[in-house]
Amino acid sequence: MTTNEVKVAAVQLSSGSDVALNVDSATDLVLKAADGGAQYIQLPEYFNYLGPEERYDAVAESIPGKTTSHFAEIARSRGVAIHIGSMLEQSQIPGRCFNTSVVIDQYGSIAAKYRKTHLFDVDVQGEVVYRESDAISPGDELIVADVSGFCLGMSICFDLRFPELYRRLATNGAEVIAIPAAFAASTGRAHWSVLVRARAIENHAFVIAAAQVGTTAEGSAFFGHSMIVDPWGDVLAESLEEGEDVVVATIDLNEVLRRRAQISVLTLQRPALYDSLPSSVAGV
Repeated sequence: MTTNEVKVAAVQLSSGSDVALNVDSATDLVLKAADGGAQYIQLPEYFNYLGPEERYDAVAESIPGKTTSHFAEIARSRGVAIHIGSMLEQSQIPGRCFNTSVVIDQYGSIAAKYRKTHLFDVDVQGEVVYRESDAISPGDELIVADVSGFCLGMSICFDLRFPELYRRLATNGAEVIAIPAAFAASTGRAHWSVLVRARAIENHAFVIAAAQVGTTAEGSAFFGHSMIVDPWGDVLAESLEEGEDVVVATIDLNEVLRRRAQISVLTLQRPALYDSLPSSVAGV
């Protein structure tokens, strides 16, 4: 079997509330990844603004807009695909934005846009309390797109805890799954690596997970550990840095076909059976 290789990169950032500084930092690392031969480069969630919610409306943009145009020019000039992990997108809903992921292809065109569907509303006593839905509206569409010669399934951060989303992406052709994130440090220590590897293993897909790292001026701490994982769950690359970083790996898409042929979970699944369980079962 001949190889079908693509060099991919996950950019790890320590974003804050200074949009211009965040964009400059991201640009420098995207160019570094491109100079290293990466053909697909992924940024983390909330890459250009990771600050107080009261500024969300001021920071939110249209898509396409200023930020996407900036990275479209880089993508076009370097011939690379750039995945804007997520940014705040304007909405028509008062007091709400979308948390939106955008993929720009190597020609500088928007190839895909995904609005985060599962919002981070949690109350882990003594560790993290947050309600993303106070300022963000959820998306209502799953996205699989052709990018850089492979089929990319899109997700954002907290989506990671909903395996049914990833199974649907895989059954609709996703060979590579994107998980740009700003994963809380407290829960990240327990769950990040396990969940990222699980999504790769259960769908026999590559996973690219670019993450935020460090602590913001407001005291929000993020886990980092940006990762690239293969369809067997092996970690091909992982950042152990406590600051900004780029991790790079070459993925062979034939590995997806090989692993799915060995353990054919996508064809052996029984969706109709899973829907047959009554919502309330006596004795349970």
